[in-house]
Amino acid sequence: MSDVRVVVVDDQLLIRESIAALLDLQPGVSVVGTAGDGRAAVDLAVAEDPDVVLMDVRMPVMDGIDALGVLRRRNPRTRVVMLTTFDDEEYVVRALKAGASGYLLKDRPAVELAAAVRLAHSGVVQFDPAAAARLATALGHERPVPHDLDLTEREVDVLRLVATGSTNREIAGRLHLSEGTVKNHVSRILGRLGLRDRTQAAVYARDHGLL
Repeated sequence: MSDVRVVVVDDQLLIRESIAALLDLQPGVSVVGTAGDGRAAVDLAVAEDPDVVLMDVRMPVMDGIDALGVLRRRNPRTRVVMLTTFDDEEYVVRALKAGASGYLLKDRPAVELAAAVRLAHSGVVQFDPAAAARLATALGHERPVPHDLDLTEREVDVLRLVATGSTNREIAGRLHLSEGTVKNHVSRILGRLGLRDRTQAAVYARDHGLL
């Protein structure tokens, strides 16, 4: 299997070079470039067509979330994971709306960050626990399921957990199901609702009052 090709974006030179160097040492990951602001990140990603971009939030010229929106339009194949020190509700919600494939904090060790990159490439949306808590607070408490939602109660349970950034393994543990069953539920949810990936499922869940 080919390495996951990654671009690292951060306005602080030492941080981005350190992250890039550490990731490049991890199996299955290859860093193909770095950038210091959102505009440069978009240009680099369009040129290099990476699998995953690790994007800081606050940057000069163009911030990370604005760059995410542009990149999703210009290079939709590339997954973008926000990697930041900020877990503010506003940033988390904006990132989700813009199509982020994850929102992680920078205090993760390199091994976990590499695992997150590989998961993002495979379509798994990830939220740092602190960011997930911010998202839950921002979107409010659980609401009734709309009557016209074409899902079973179990599928709604799975969709809600997908929207919090839970992995299939975590969902399986919460709902006492096998990972294979959860995977099948997720596939059926995406198919029935006409959604492309878990990010769109999370946005759908929010828009339909499931969070």
